[in-house]
Amino acid sequence: MKNVVLTSLLAVAGAASMAQPGFGQATPAPVGLGTAPAKPAASAPAAVGLGTSGVKPAGQSGAPAAVSLGGPGTQAAAPAAAPAAGGFGIPCAGAAPSGAPAAVSLGGAPAGGGQVQMSSDEYAAYNNAITQTAAAAKAAAFESYLTAYPKSAVKADALQQLMFAYSAVPDTDKTMAAADRLLAVDPCNLYAYVFEVGLHEGAAATVTDPGAKQAAYDAAADYAAKGLGVTKMKDMAPADFDKLKNQPQAFPAFYSAIGADALQKKDNATAIKAFKAELAFVPIAMTTAPGPQLQDTYYLASAYYTETPPDFLNCAYYSGRAMNYAPEPFKTNFKQLASYCFRKYHGADDGFDAMVTVAAANLNPPAGFSSTVTPAPTPADIVSNLIATTPDLATLALSDKEYVLTNGKPADADKVFDTIKGKSVEIPDAVVVTAAPDGTQVTVSVSDDSVQGKTADFTFNFTTPLTKIPAVGDKVILDGTYASYTQSPTMITMSDAALVEPKKAPVKKAPVKTAPVHHKPAK
Repeated sequence: MKNVVLTSLLAVAGAASMAQPGFGQATPAPVGLGTAPAKPAASAPAAVGLGTSGVKPAGQSGAPAAVSLGGPGTQAAAPAAAPAAGGFGIPCAGAAPSGAPAAVSLGGAPAGGGQVQMSSDEYAAYNNAITQTAAAAKAAAFESYLTAYPKSAVKADALQQLMFAYSAVPDTDKTMAAADRLLAVDPCNLYAYVFEVGLHEGAAATVTDPGAKQAAYDAAADYAAKGLGVTKMKDMAPADFDKLKNQPQAFPAFYSAIGADALQKKDNATAIKAFKAELAFVPIAMTTAPGPQLQDTYYLASAYYTETPPDFLNCAYYSGRAMNYAPEPFKTNFKQLASYCFRKYHGADDGFDAMVTVAAANLNPPAGFSSTVTPAPTPADIVSNLIATTPDLATLALSDKEYVLTNGKPADADKVFDTIKGKSVEIPDAVVVTAAPDGTQVTVSVSDDSVQGKTADFTFNFTTPLTKIPAVGDKVILDGTYASYTQSPTMITMSDAALVEPKKAPVKKAPVKTAPVHHKPAK
């Protein structure tokens, strides 16, 4: 559904890229994630509660700092009241230690409280891995350690360090594989879900095969739901866990991934619920700055727009809010959808600026907002006004009569049809939709909407069967008498039909040529 990938709102904020739908047409194209949004490269949130390596050998005063990828790992301030996973979370089954044990005890004496006992050889292998400074070397050392000690008491911590190391290399495939291995032993590891969601969304952005793209989106959404189900990590203080889940790459990104996947599958109700949960979860300031939440405010508007039937008022509201805070060129682009949806709902542009002002000040429409924007007249209202202001209904154009028959109240439709029932008319340029093999009936498209939709809105019944059956798609001239009609679907039935042969242009005769007269020269 997305048409064009442009420069990112995130790029304006100094981050990665996003996709922006193309515009430039009277009716904005349905905006979805057909060509996946280019998501920022996956990065781990700053390690919370792992200020040291996690495994701290006894007697060692300092260990390498926790791995923090993707920048300084700044944390978003926790919202005042965050919803509990918005109803999307899938509870994880049990948790292995995800931070690391307090200390390692070398063989001999039994381990004390919070300590893990290791042999001298295992400790040396672990210490060699944890003290490597180059990412590739650290990854190789942890792979060796896990091969030598597959049942290590600190396996979860080692796999987490391995995942961080591969990410820093960077090696996307091995990072994802390490995350898979980590979740197999620690299904409540939030760091692993951050990588799984980000990397699968990144894969969706790069593949072109529709099936593979959808599979990547589905995987990202599945991991996101599981990530939202994590309520704590073993050996991590609740306050530290709350800081971790509130980081942009964690719960906010999980809601976004679920929304993107749902919108890709045209599950608008789920997309709307997910994007609204994301926006409610983060501090309000994050919804007004160029970044993922402002992008998803626009996608929320798109989800309302592509609903069946479209919710034009909410589409206008959220795209208007996104427009208000977006930098150019996005401001202009977002305005096109906002103004289009507003006109579709209200019928005119008056009041649009006032709506945008309200949207700028409120994340969601405030109480009573809908009463401040009057809806445009319904088709039935338009028909009633047309009938009230037309002295002679028989003078209505054929297109207007069909509009009345389609959209008017039954009594209004009957009034119009009564003015033409039993009268004959010749209809040119009718497009054949079906033709009975016995030549007794032809259905055709007459109105612009029917021609565009390749659906029939007139049925012509022939008393004398046609000898030459027209082909589907042919343009023909038909004569017939108005006999009956149905409103839904609109079908006008004509009796005593006849196929009118087009008039042949008169043949112009070539001018008669006379032989030139030759005069003899005077003597």
